[in-house]
Amino acid sequence: MTLTEAIQKRIYDLAIKYDLSVYGLAKKCGVSRSTLCMLAEYKSIGVIIIYNICEGLGITLKEFFDSPLFARENLSD
Repeated sequence: MTLTEAIQKRIYDLAIKYDLSVYGLAKKCGVSRSTLCMLAEYKSIGVIIIYNICEGLGITLKEFFDSPLFARENLSD
């Protein structure tokens, strides 16, 4: 899995954890729904988007990246 795919999956996993739809997550985080839906097509995801998602969910960047998804052995180029 690429880093971008891991970030996208983490965002969707957090939405499920907090019982939010993509629309609900977008509204809570101040990120457009279309941006969240298009994450898979981005080559890189801006840190500000991840930061806004963390702020909306009330978690830190450390908590966001504290997931097995980001283990070196789970990522590919």
